[in-house]
Amino acid sequence: MTVTVTIVRNEDDQAKGKLADAELHFHGDPLDGMKLMGFGIWEQTKGKKRNVTFPARQYRVNGERRSYALMRPAAITNVHAANAVRDLVLAAYAAWEATQ
Repeated sequence: MTVTVTIVRNEDDQAKGKLADAELHFHGDPLDGMKLMGFGIWEQTKGKKRNVTFPARQYRVNGERRSYALMRPAAITNVHAANAVRDLVLAAYAAWEATQ
């Protein structure tokens, strides 16, 4: 199975610092033809450091807004998996940005 990252330019001026959204497109079994959406690529207001937010669902508890990560490491000790996805998305954004 392979994964392709698709970049979608941010057209919303409301989200300050948001550069783009990203989608992971899967090719090959068992996820062939599926995509995972909801990744955000952000730039910090000070400096040029960039970050990727993962898909999440927001909910409220006693009026407090919280979020539940939809994609996360299967084991708490495997943070390398999340970092690898983050690096993949940032590399795809850098390549896409170079063509713009």
